[in-house]
Amino acid sequence: MYEYEIQQFRAAELIRRAENERLAREIVRGRRAARREAARREAEGEVHTGRPRRHRFPRTA
Repeated sequence: MYEYEIQQFRAAELIRRAENERLAREIVRGRRAARREAARREAEGEVHTGRPRRHRFPRTA
């Protein structure tokens, strides 16, 4: 009976650890998604044209 109780305790502890790890991964995933979204919103405000920028003055020889 004693071994059975130890096994039950270990199983419960493994379940708690797994749940904590899942929660930590979910938090990390959420933070990454928030960073990507913030970067995307920030990039929307910038104006990028496809053409290269021309120099204001021609180069001298």
